Amino acid sequence: MTTADDFGLHRTHLIGVAYRLTGSIADAEDAVQEAWPRFAKAEGIKDVRGWLTTVVSRICLDRLRSAAVRRETYVGSWLPEPLITTGEDDDPLASVVRSDGVRMAALVVLDKLTPDQRVAFVLHDAFSLPFGEIADVLGVSEAAARQHASRARKTVTGAAPPPRAALDEQREVLEKFLTAMSSGDIEAVLGLLHPDAVMIGDGGGKVRTAVHTVSGPEKVARFFFGLIRKYGYPEHRPVFVNGELGMVMAAQGEVAARITTFTVHEGKVLAIYDIANPDKLTHVEF
Repeated sequence: MTTADDFGLHRTHLIGVAYRLTGSIADAEDAVQEAWPRFAKAEGIKDVRGWLTTVVSRICLDRLRSAAVRRETYVGSWLPEPLITTGEDDDPLASVVRSDGVRMAALVVLDKLTPDQRVAFVLHDAFSLPFGEIADVLGVSEAAARQHASRARKTVTGAAPPPRAALDEQREVLEKFLTAMSSGDIEAVLGLLHPDAVMIGDGGGKVRTAVHTVSGPEKVARFFFGLIRKYGYPEHRPVFVNGELGMVMAAQGEVAARITTFTVHEGKVLAIYDIANPDKLTHVEF
């Protein structure tokens, strides 16, 4: 078997690792691509998957640290780049989105961690890498790597999103929600929004969306009905976004293209994520 074949066998796994570490499709693909020449030159690798996972994780750590600096001047909320799949098992990224850890709500929680905490937590808790190897990635002692993961685990546990709703439940709730929105039935919309409902927008200061988190069913409903009154009800098509139902909206008049995805909990819409920053949508076909 050739070196390229060895690398190809693990590519989807590596994309999954890199995406969960960075929250960026572009960074994930670049990190995996950057690992290839290093792998091609290496000799005597006994555990190809482990070796590649470590190399990709180091590359992602550098990108995370750079991103942390950029976020200090970022306008509004920062959301991960959406991962669009077909929902079919033969989709090359189907295995990536099966994990609860790549849901939009879960990635938002990971963004609360420091780069070192995120790497330690994801590599250990999601991919079962030994702390000795994680320490090598981080350039710290094994004890320090354990501490990073422990602190991350406390943060994640305290802010963990609810379990993923069944697809049939998601579909039923969203159909009702969108029908109520399109017909202007505010009472029905309020009845379909969870008491803890939030709407988070990410325009990166480049296009219009909510700059700050909109909290509570009344405020979320007013926000969306205000947009509909001003711009009309948008045309959209359903897609799978990070393994959950969402929708793609092409640019329409003054409204920029965007991906919107939802978290459904207890038969209601708990969270709405509106990703409109064009830099995060370069891989999306509108």
